Amino acid sequence: MRTVLYARVSTRDQTAAHQLTQARDAGFKVDDVVADEGVSGVTTRLAERPEGRRLFDMLRAGDTLLVRWVDRLGRDYEDVSDTIREFMRRGVVVRTVVNGMVFDGSTEDPMQQAVRDALIAFMAALSQAQAEAMKEARRAGIAHAKAQPDAAQKFRGRKPSYSREQFEIAQRLLGEGMGLSEASRQTGLSRQTLWRIKMDPAGCATALELWGA
Repeated sequence: MRTVLYARVSTRDQTAAHQLTQARDAGFKVDDVVADEGVSGVTTRLAERPEGRRLFDMLRAGDTLLVRWVDRLGRDYEDVSDTIREFMRRGVVVRTVVNGMVFDGSTEDPMQQAVRDALIAFMAALSQAQAEAMKEARRAGIAHAKAQPDAAQKFRGRKPSYSREQFEIAQRLLGEGMGLSEASRQTGLSRQTLWRIKMDPAGCATALELWGA
């Protein structure tokens, strides 16, 4: 039995090494790392990603699939739900680094099964909602910049102190209800920056667009 970390790396600021460090800091012992780089989780199903396909071949009953969060496992609610259930049918336990969620198909207790299945549905729906919220914030920022081209170039303000990856992770963590102190520890951003991202995500997305980040 082994633990395999799957890391999806969609921007130049993300690294599989960073996600591995997060997993180890959370107390996980990782035997192997499988990573897809330059792949959008919003548009590409796990089974269609080059390294994502490998997971279905390499994981066996009793193995653990570890991901930072359930959004790594699919592009939308249906894809994430189907992926988790498929691995559970194969006897693979799915665990998350964030919040330590466990999805295990071996339980035979009907009540535990009901709670587990409801949790899968909720987490998958939450991941899609957060992804759509981030896309909307990004679209709003772009629209604002295009509506004021001269002002955008002249008054684009100070360069953001956060990367695209940090912005997306911060939005996700804060959306999950994580406090500013813990989110600061996980993202490396100050509490003030996190507060700004929480209160004005569209404005923060606009700043990234204006600076080409």
